[in-house]
Amino acid sequence: MAEATQTTKLTHWPRTAKGSGKKACTVEGCKRPYRAKSYCFFHFKKWRQGDLPHSRYRVCSKPECRIKVLKGGLCEKHYAETYKKDAAA
Repeated sequence: MAEATQTTKLTHWPRTAKGSGKKACTVEGCKRPYRAKSYCFFHFKKWRQGDLPHSRYRVCSKPECRIKVLKGGLCEKHYAETYKKDAAA
C-alpha cells in the first residue's frame, strides 16, 4: 500500500527580518528592514567586513586607528609606543 505524500509549496522566503519589516536599517537613506545590529542584511554584511564606521571589536582609541584593542584601549603598536617609552626611561 503506497501512502500519498503531500508537498507544500513555499510561497515566500522562509527567513524574515527581525523587526518584521517595521524597523528600518539605521543607515541614512536605506529603507530595507532591520536584520541584525540595527542594519539590514546588506549593511550588516558590510559592517562585518569592516566597511562601515562601527567596528566589530573594541578598537584602538587613537584617532584614525581601527585595529583591535590589545591592552588599555590601545592596539599593540600604540600600546608599545606609549608604555615602552616609560619602561626605557
